[in-house]
Amino acid sequence: MSRIGKKPIVVPKDVTVKVGEAVVDVKGPRGQLAQAIPPGISFHLKDNTLQARIIGDEPGLNKFQGLARSLVNNAVQGVVEGFTRELDIVGIGYRAELKGRQIVFTLGYSHPVLFDLPDGIDVKIERQTHIAVQGIDRQLVGQVAADIRALRKPDPYKQKGIQYTGEVLKKKVGKTGA
Repeated sequence: MSRIGKKPIVVPKDVTVKVGEAVVDVKGPRGQLAQAIPPGISFHLKDNTLQARIIGDEPGLNKFQGLARSLVNNAVQGVVEGFTRELDIVGIGYRAELKGRQIVFTLGYSHPVLFDLPDGIDVKIERQTHIAVQGIDRQLVGQVAADIRALRKPDPYKQKGIQYTGEVLKKKVGKTGA
């Protein structure tokens, strides 16, 4: 039995939710999201709370109940507060610069690296070495942050590269000259 799937989702007053057959549309102060629902799961809106329910008696549907509840809860949270993922650029001469809807990275390669921002994502660059990726779609924010990090993954030996803020790298010891 899914314990997460049984928890109700509290819908704030400034958010409107429209439950469809296979989609839940969520509209709030920051924007609008449409979240697809797995087959066999439905949502019921009652007194500003959303409840995920299983349709039918198939034995494998309870895992999808928790998944669907988490996805819709993330959509509600995204249109109210939004999501942020922060990255740090570590290394001498490594930096980032925002030009329109494109980020220009200098990461120690022989050329600057250009990164195009998708729709729905905003980026703030502070001190040329701190990047904040913001948006209402949690999956898209995480994917963009992972794509930026993949441009220059942190090196375990020299501790250089793009890493998540607060990420702890296990430093590897180099070879000894003995």
